[in-house]
Amino acid sequence: MDALNLTATGLDTTQLFALAAALGWASGLRLYAVVFLTGLAGHLGWVQLPPGLHVLQHPVLLGASGLMLALEFFADKVPGLDSLWDGVHTFIRIPAGMALAAGVFGGDSAVWTTVAALMGGALAATSHAAKATTRMAANTSPEPFSNVGLSLLGDAAVPSMLWLAWTHPLWFFVALALALVLMIVLVVVLFRFLRALLRRWKGRFAASPAAL
Repeated sequence: MDALNLTATGLDTTQLFALAAALGWASGLRLYAVVFLTGLAGHLGWVQLPPGLHVLQHPVLLGASGLMLALEFFADKVPGLDSLWDGVHTFIRIPAGMALAAGVFGGDSAVWTTVAALMGGALAATSHAAKATTRMAANTSPEPFSNVGLSLLGDAAVPSMLWLAWTHPLWFFVALALALVLMIVLVVVLFRFLRALLRRWKGRFAASPAAL
């Protein structure tokens, strides 16, 4: 398996796992950016994609993912709409992260393909949960600037991590570990904040009839 992938793509095992992890993690944030940018890089010859990802280079898929990327770019910056978009994509980003990570190994080995799929799904779920929770917390503030700032941060993080996985896989794993720690902390802290806020709102609504 390793020799076959190395011959076909010039990537060693570490680079393949870094790419699989990057695709899974980034899919939880910006799925369509991942599909479009990866496919475009392969189509233009900037990188040689593993055989299992060659479908991303197809002009039809590039057009479709590019259109969805444009829609997501604007939807992700509108308060309220961003959380609705995240809610719908809970059922899309995680399985897509699994599929993209598995595609790195192209079915050369059922064991490694399965491992990559599980890793990709777990990373996509973690980044998606952190993104959705953070945006819900930001939407409790009336100003739109925090939403735009968080969205632009995600826009920059996805291509940066994909580039790092391709060029410096070991540094990518360091950056990924730091990102995961930060995301887990954000999910825990912001979930508690949102739960307390919800309880406060429920208390106000329950007290309103009594006051009348």
